[in-house]
Amino acid sequence: MASVELKNVSKTFGRVEAVRDVSLTVNDREFVVFVGPSGCGKSTLLRMIAGLESVSSGEVCIGGRPMNDVAAADRGIAMVFQSYALYPHMSVAENMGFALKMLGTARAEIDRKVVEAAAILRLEELLSRKPRELSGGQRQRVAIGRAIVRKPDVFLFDEPLSNLDADLRAQMRVEIARLHRQLETTMIYVTHDQVEAMTLADRIVILDKGRVVQQGRPLDLHERPANRFVAGFLGQPKMNFLPAVAERVGDAIAFRLAADRQPLFSTREGLRLAPGGTAEIGVRPNAISLVEDKGIAAEIVLVERLGGTSLLYLKVDGLPQLVTVELQGKPAATIGSSVRFRFDPADAHVFDGQGRSCRL
Repeated sequence: MASVELKNVSKTFGRVEAVRDVSLTVNDREFVVFVGPSGCGKSTLLRMIAGLESVSSGEVCIGGRPMNDVAAADRGIAMVFQSYALYPHMSVAENMGFALKMLGTARAEIDRKVVEAAAILRLEELLSRKPRELSGGQRQRVAIGRAIVRKPDVFLFDEPLSNLDADLRAQMRVEIARLHRQLETTMIYVTHDQVEAMTLADRIVILDKGRVVQQGRPLDLHERPANRFVAGFLGQPKMNFLPAVAERVGDAIAFRLAADRQPLFSTREGLRLAPGGTAEIGVRPNAISLVEDKGIAAEIVLVERLGGTSLLYLKVDGLPQLVTVELQGKPAATIGSSVRFRFDPADAHVFDGQGRSCRL
């Protein structure tokens, strides 16, 4: 078992700075997920930990040992890629044991470790099959089994579920979470899918443009995003953002829609925002309610009925984007009808003109 420490790590490709001065520690046996949009540097960061990319500046340490000049094969890590990369002419058992065979491990030891890993991943009945005889989820489990047999100090996962359909991704999320509990090994997982990040991670590290913009426990990031980027990235359906202006009303700050000055809410909560300034109010779709009066006027332009929940998309005069409302059950909602909505100020997030959270 081992911790992973990154000290001011950067990576440049010519004039492009892919990773910028990243410092963080992944604790022993922790499950950390790197998440962010395409091109944010998360896979590059993972590859530097693995030794598949050189470090332009800074230091990578595993188990307290500097690793910048250590070959990938000697770092005590095992990596699972987006591509299964299985040898088509080999059986499941041969694929899982191939790396050990290349290291000169005794046949009996290889067989023992393959059977042990197959039991963990419930692959016992598939050991004699070839990859073409397996489903996508089974192939991914074989790829994970190939990593398990090496008994690594650290597991690295680079978007391992991207090639699977929605049902298989859900199943494999359960498998990977169970695997972490069973193996009690340090795991670092890269994904662009915030659902995977929220459901798998002990701690999420969110990257944007090569930098860490926030890290913490999943629900903490969801409830207290540091900026507009994090607020908009985490959560499904995505957070609504309403352009607003702030005004002083007695000892409170009142927010109104910037477009037509409709009142939104007032708060006495301490905010890093001076009255008279512009802001964006973030509110999650499930925090919005439809009301009879004294709400914001809107028109329903689309209804998505998803069984237990329904999504309503509302057009508000003066707003360039639609407002999404998530309601439980099957509300009576007709496209083209007029409605009013509101939300509790306690559920609102306030962001300043630079996109920073204004909460103290």
